[in-house]
Amino acid sequence: MTLDQALVDAAIAQSDRRWSPDEAGGAAAVRLDDGRILTSVGLDNIHGSVALCQETGAYCQAYTLNRRVTASVCVFRDPEDGRYVILPPCGVCQERLALWGPDVEVGVPDPEDPTRWVAHRLAELHPHYWARHFAGGSWPSTDMHAD
Repeated sequence: MTLDQALVDAAIAQSDRRWSPDEAGGAAAVRLDDGRILTSVGLDNIHGSVALCQETGAYCQAYTLNRRVTASVCVFRDPEDGRYVILPPCGVCQERLALWGPDVEVGVPDPEDPTRWVAHRLAELHPHYWARHFAGGSWPSTDMHAD
């Protein structure tokens, strides 16, 4: 498994570096196919339509490095109790991750204990992925995404 506590801890450490303890804050971490971990935070902006998800920076950096993302996790700290929770990737981030295929592991909250996390393959979150229609029923290749 490529999504592990070290990846979650990297996201938490990035959030702690960026946001003061009294602020709501979050960050993301991704593991690349060569084992490296990239982290990022979201871009806040007064104009909400230009804000970005926590994961976007790490995804763009992975793509820039021409490396495959194998796992992704996003964390959020509640300023009221200081506790971190795992946020599943939003629909937009699921689309971004689709570039690297159905086997990318993503962190989601454990349904029995939301203070813990579990890993799922992207295909499990996206079982009816719309782009399969254009790929003969299978997951689109990286080359297809680049067209």
